[in-house]
Amino acid sequence: MPWQEDLSTPGLLLLIVVVLIGGSLLAAIVGAVLVRLGMHRPWVVHRASLLAVRLLELLKRPLTIIVLDEVSAVIRTGHYTKNISEALLENHDELKALVAEKVRADPNVRLVSRLPGYDTAVSEISETVLRVIIDMLSDPRTDELVSDLLRNNLEQIRLAVRNRDHEDRASTRPADPVPTSAPVAQAERGTRAT
Repeated sequence: MPWQEDLSTPGLLLLIVVVLIGGSLLAAIVGAVLVRLGMHRPWVVHRASLLAVRLLELLKRPLTIIVLDEVSAVIRTGHYTKNISEALLENHDELKALVAEKVRADPNVRLVSRLPGYDTAVSEISETVLRVIIDMLSDPRTDELVSDLLRNNLEQIRLAVRNRDHEDRASTRPADPVPTSAPVAQAERGTRAT
């Protein structure tokens, strides 16, 4: 049969999910209409809803793994550091002005800011830092590093889903608190002082 040739494993799983979701929606609508009319939910509709939920539970992991495989394949084709480098180049003047503004506003440089040539030094240092960052992000070695990082993290996630590692843990630990000695952004200074 010609339709059988077109159905691969992901296509078959997608078809099953679509049928299950459609059946679940239909069962929910029929059940809601009947309950609204004052009738009890029919046994068949109730069983169809339970069956759909169980089938979705069975398909959840394989579908997640398929999606992760697809995301991993897409990530391998990208050049993300090059994109960041191009964005920095596009916003070069704004970033340079932003750095100068933040350095001027920093309370630790008030005394130094009175020295002659301070603005020129900040401008040149900002320009140099931006140029080095852009060159580093444009380098294929950095792109390879980020690709490896993303690929390795996705592989770890895929293995955790396959091995059901995430189901064994009751809850994750909260994030470590920010130490009081850490530098604080200008917007956060007012909230931390209270």
